[in-house]
Amino acid sequence: MSAAPGGAAPTDGAPTGGAPGPDRPAGARADGRVLLITGTSSGIGLATAVAAARAGYTTVATMRDPGRAEALRAAADAAGVAVEVRRLDVTDPGSVTDCLEEVRRTHGRLDALVNNAGVANHDPTLEMSTDAALRANLEVNFFGVATVSRAALPLLRAAGGRLVTVGSVHGVVGQPFNEAYCAAKFAVEGFLEALAPVAAAHGVRVSVVVPGFVPDTRFGIFPDVNRATIRAASGPYAPTFAGYLEWVGGQGWESAGQPAREVAGVVVRTLLAERPPFRVPANRWAADYLAAKLADPDGSAVQDLARTWLGQPEHPC
Repeated sequence: MSAAPGGAAPTDGAPTGGAPGPDRPAGARADGRVLLITGTSSGIGLATAVAAARAGYTTVATMRDPGRAEALRAAADAAGVAVEVRRLDVTDPGSVTDCLEEVRRTHGRLDALVNNAGVANHDPTLEMSTDAALRANLEVNFFGVATVSRAALPLLRAAGGRLVTVGSVHGVVGQPFNEAYCAAKFAVEGFLEALAPVAAAHGVRVSVVVPGFVPDTRFGIFPDVNRATIRAASGPYAPTFAGYLEWVGGQGWESAGQPAREVAGVVVRTLLAERPPFRVPANRWAADYLAAKLADPDGSAVQDLARTWLGQPEHPC
């Protein structure tokens, strides 16, 4: 139930955090480097796999069911690039371990990881949910990130690599009727913010790319639910839920959002950046939305402070 967020009005939709600049050279290439991406059967993961291959990465595109790779293979063929499809279920530690070991045996290295696999929220609100549903969301959206990152870190340390995770504005600003999804994305933000200075001290740069509304993914599609269905699913919250849906439908999210391919471009530029910030808003709307809450929008101030706790310089070279 991850509807598009509300808040500040959209501005120009430019990929703020991912725009080329001194730390994001537009012509940078990744030739010879190996990248693993989770959740590549559709949406941002599929677009990132293709964009990364075009940027020169040897791209290991993973998904829970490789039988669903037709769209990815077609997009890669259309772009004139190759991707290596492998099975990886982020909720199955054995699957994660096996996949990373196959990458090590095949390529001898791993230079970058993109945590992208995720699921949406499916319960209207807490009273209508169950502990099992909450845990299922956290298993994919939070513990999946931790499991894959843990397995990849030895290879990333050896390569002086990059660990990039696709987050959400819902990981910074809570959204009504999205409690489980927000809880998982908030957990990802805190987990990686704490990990980032430790990983950086051992040569691994950690960043979170933060999209807002991405209409051409299952997270961007809010179903057209009639009032009777809402009432049946939401119990005493039905009038509030109906009002929320009406508000969402009237916000004109097309102007606030960006397609998956644009988010993928921000992810790839973050991977290639010499000094990527911790938090990278995927467009101007997301940046403005986060700025309404955060005094440290890209996370640099917190990361500088945390480095001093580890006896590291505030501004690493």
